[in-house]
Amino acid sequence: MVATDSGPPSIEYPERLDRRMRFGPFPSPRDALKFVTYAAAGALLSPFASPWVWLPVVAVGFAVCVWRPEERALDEWVVTFVLWRMRVLGGSPFVKRSGEWPVVREGLVQIGPECHVAVVRTGGSPVDYLPPAELARRFELFRELLRSTDGNLSLLATTEPIRSATVHPADRPVGGVEGPARAGYVELVSLLCRRRLLRRVYFVLGCTEGGSEAIARLEGRVSNLLERLSSLDLRPVRLKDRGLVEAATRLGWRVTAVPP
Repeated sequence: MVATDSGPPSIEYPERLDRRMRFGPFPSPRDALKFVTYAAAGALLSPFASPWVWLPVVAVGFAVCVWRPEERALDEWVVTFVLWRMRVLGGSPFVKRSGEWPVVREGLVQIGPECHVAVVRTGGSPVDYLPPAELARRFELFRELLRSTDGNLSLLATTEPIRSATVHPADRPVGGVEGPARAGYVELVSLLCRRRLLRRVYFVLGCTEGGSEAIARLEGRVSNLLERLSSLDLRPVRLKDRGLVEAATRLGWRVTAVPP
């Protein structure tokens, strides 16, 4: 804390320890090495084309390596967009799928003759500003959660974009000057949701024994997991029907839903 004569005391924040190390005009040594790669590629092209081809390649490479909108280089944006389009058009080709077709029935996925799994989905909880005592309490609760969960347990922590349709205004006929205003508002909401992600954590519990007793024990484990996740101020959801099919697909299983 620093006291000043012209105003109230102020606190000076220390310099960030996790700041990115620069390398001359480049944001990092990796970007400098990337620029050298662009320059080398232009030099290799110059004997087969005009020597003036090398200069535009160097200029483009320098711009790509130095300018980082939103902390990402332009070529990284291009690669991310191409991979996203390939996943959209190809139906997630990068997910390894097995040849079996599990069955979804009553909140369970059958991935073998006597193997069933259940999926619980939850989000995240901000902990950056919690007091140390509360952080220690949540750590102990999560450790007890892991200890109390018997059998097979898998976790998948990932992110997904916000579905803008859930926050759009009600679809009703609007005329006059309100029509363009509503269309602009819907577009703004869509853009905002596209740039924000939700944390998703999937808990997968399974049993490798058949019979009603094994299914009953699995259901008891699911209930225990739901209760302990709720004690962490989370909102867990036991996935069923369409949500379970989507989660199984994300986890790498090809699923066919059957009526109950």
